[in-house]
Amino acid sequence: MGVFSKYHRFREAGEEANINNVQRFGEPAVSLFTTTKVFTLHHHIDITNSREEVVYEANTKFPSIHDKTDITDAEGRFVAHIERKLLTLHQRHFITMGDGTKFEISNELFHLVKDIMNIEGLGWQIRGNIAGLNFELYDEHGEIIAVIGQKMFSIHDKYCIDIYRTEYQDTIVAVLVTLQHMIKDREAASVHSSAGGSSSSGN
Repeated sequence: MGVFSKYHRFREAGEEANINNVQRFGEPAVSLFTTTKVFTLHHHIDITNSREEVVYEANTKFPSIHDKTDITDAEGRFVAHIERKLLTLHQRHFITMGDGTKFEISNELFHLVKDIMNIEGLGWQIRGNIAGLNFELYDEHGEIIAVIGQKMFSIHDKYCIDIYRTEYQDTIVAVLVTLQHMIKDREAASVHSSAGGSSSSGN
């Protein structure tokens, strides 16, 4: 489905690039795919290539109110560290790359229709739509860096990412993992809010 859909960008490893991505941006240089392991004490994400080989891993310490996550590559090299800052109205994550580069990703928590996430320190932006499960990553000049698609109705929380600027691959992976955590946080907040509303209406 992913190859022919102009609206939903997700595809599995081995499938051709999404038609909409190719028409707008050309063939991606590299495509990666993520799968979150469920029912584990430690939140674990595998990032694989088109041959389904693990090229990165992300592990989150548990319990951790700051959602501390480390990313390593297949050789065990440290790639990035991610931490969530607890704020009331905004989601904000701090990322430190292996080379010492630091940046932040922030977003309004309840901005539900059209999302723009600013990547402070790089000048990049994530533009997308939670409902459409699609996101585009742009550099400080408005040039495309990568396109992200999330699979609908997946217990393993699968994503694919088409990368157009391979020189930024480590940073792109860190952004992708952070985005997954932000979406999970939003889903949890939405469930909590709905439960609270139901409880209040029942009183």
